Amino acid sequence: MSGKRNRYRRYRGGSPGQHGRPEDPLQELRDLRRAESGKPLPPRSTEPWAQQPSETPGRSGLRRPAREQRAPSQPSERPSLAPRRAVRPAKTLGRRVLKWVFVWAVAWSALSLVVFLVSAQLHQADVGDGAALLGGGATPPLGESTILVIGSDTRTKDSQEPGATKGGYGLADSIMLLRVGGGSGAKLSIARDTLVPVEGYGVVKINSAYAYGGPALLTKTVEDYTGIDVNHVMQIGFDSFPPLIDAMGGITYRGSCVISKINGGYANGGITLRIKTGEKVTLNGKQALALARTRKNSCNPKENDLTRARRQQKVLSSMKRRALSPIGFVRLPLIAWAAPKTMDSDMAGPRLLGTMAGMVFSGGGKTRVLGTETGYVPDELKAREVERFLSGG
Repeated sequence: MSGKRNRYRRYRGGSPGQHGRPEDPLQELRDLRRAESGKPLPPRSTEPWAQQPSETPGRSGLRRPAREQRAPSQPSERPSLAPRRAVRPAKTLGRRVLKWVFVWAVAWSALSLVVFLVSAQLHQADVGDGAALLGGGATPPLGESTILVIGSDTRTKDSQEPGATKGGYGLADSIMLLRVGGGSGAKLSIARDTLVPVEGYGVVKINSAYAYGGPALLTKTVEDYTGIDVNHVMQIGFDSFPPLIDAMGGITYRGSCVISKINGGYANGGITLRIKTGEKVTLNGKQALALARTRKNSCNPKENDLTRARRQQKVLSSMKRRALSPIGFVRLPLIAWAAPKTMDSDMAGPRLLGTMAGMVFSGGGKTRVLGTETGYVPDELKAREVERFLSGG
């Protein structure tokens, strides 16, 4: 009996066959029982992985089929791993916003360019005999050019300012040489009370040359006195300067203390300025003009015309910063229309546009003023300042 039990002992596991596949440990037992009962043996598969269904006795004496072992799939039956087309990520909201901002900026700049060219063509001025002395120089901003900027104290005929010059050229309130283009820039102001020889009038104050002969005589006087070849002229009147500042949305200024009254101050219809030392203030057009004109500063009575010339250059630098600011870009078409109207120049169209671009984007250089309190300038001082201007130092 015990041998019979051993005969029907249930086997678990087994050693792998010759093909690396595990063999059924009960197959021989089933074949022996079939042979004893006279039943024919079932055909055995020659495939190494094929397994015949087997029956295993349960505890109840019934036989149940053993789990079938599934043969592994052949390499040819494996699914094809064809490359899939890459899916592009959807554009984010930020990228779309940047794209439209860029398109708007380009269109806004193109509109401002057209507006400037139209305004420059409509407001080109005739500088009279001065045109014969001008010319030469390269076209900014790529090439260098020397510009004589003349601030005139002339007013319109309906001006109520006491002592205002309403006809002719008047006196030159400010005289400044600008060197723009070529990636560099320089400024040299000539004090209005500097004594210089003026053809036909002897030695007089340099601002008188403008009153005697307009831009032509002043250009010739500056060239003879400094030895600098002037290529172009810009004339800026008091009445045309404030609209340009207002088109920029005002300018931001910070400097030394200034307390002044222009044309009697606010009490008499003029302008009153009160700026503390180091205080950052925003000035509109009329206030900026008053600051540029200030000669008598109650905050510092020792100031002279040289201080005034330096302050005018600071106003010009403030205008440059505003033009390059985000506020300036938003107001760019307004600035483009107002800029050519502010000045009378022999330039128009692309040359004036290049000059303005050179003034904005090129280096401003250090503030230089040629002059003394007495009006007499030694030759060595003049030569040094002219050399610094030409070298951009």
